[in-house]
Amino acid sequence: PEHNVAEVAAIIAKEKYGLDVEFVLFNDYALPNTATSNGDLDANAFQHKPYLDKDSDAKGLKNLVIVGNTFVYPLAGYSKKIKNVSELADGATVAVPNDPSNLARALILLEKQGLIKLKDNTNLFSTSLDIVENPKNIKIQEVDTSVAARALDDVDLAVVNNTYAGQVGLSANDGVFVEDKDSPYVNIIVARDNNKDSEAVQNFVKA
Repeated sequence: PEHNVAEVAAIIAKEKYGLDVEFVLFNDYALPNTATSNGDLDANAFQHKPYLDKDSDAKGLKNLVIVGNTFVYPLAGYSKKIKNVSELADGATVAVPNDPSNLARALILLEKQGLIKLKDNTNLFSTSLDIVENPKNIKIQEVDTSVAARALDDVDLAVVNNTYAGQVGLSANDGVFVEDKDSPYVNIIVARDNNKDSEAVQNFVKA
């Protein structure tokens, strides 16, 4: 979805500002921030602020700044076994993304469905250790964000990022439940502190 939006923005950028945009697609969330920080990319658009903060801290990336917003791409719970969250059996296995920000995001979503209770549901970096109530004794299985959608055959429910759901032909409309529109996880455009004010970056953001 982010790539589709960026393609439209690129067309507008070319028509309005004469800007040629070259896209580099990544299959691994761990790569774009490093590539932007070291100058291989001028900007990236794939993440939300909690992920940027955590990734930058983990890798010591000091020069990345937010230059714009795109959209909220909802996280959703998908299943091949149930149609309604009330059908989830005691002891069911639920797959969630294992990167810190999306893990917390998934846990907050599970709490909103009444499946668990967190110590603090405003903590955007909650972990499984912060679960204080689990009435159905569901088993939380942390998996790589990029393979969560492909775990559907092996688990009862999987909470999947919209980007990776789309790669296996799923949309938010297919979800058993979907993240609210008031989510704090709006996707952002990120550049470096030394190019954030460049004409090219600013025109792309405006597009």
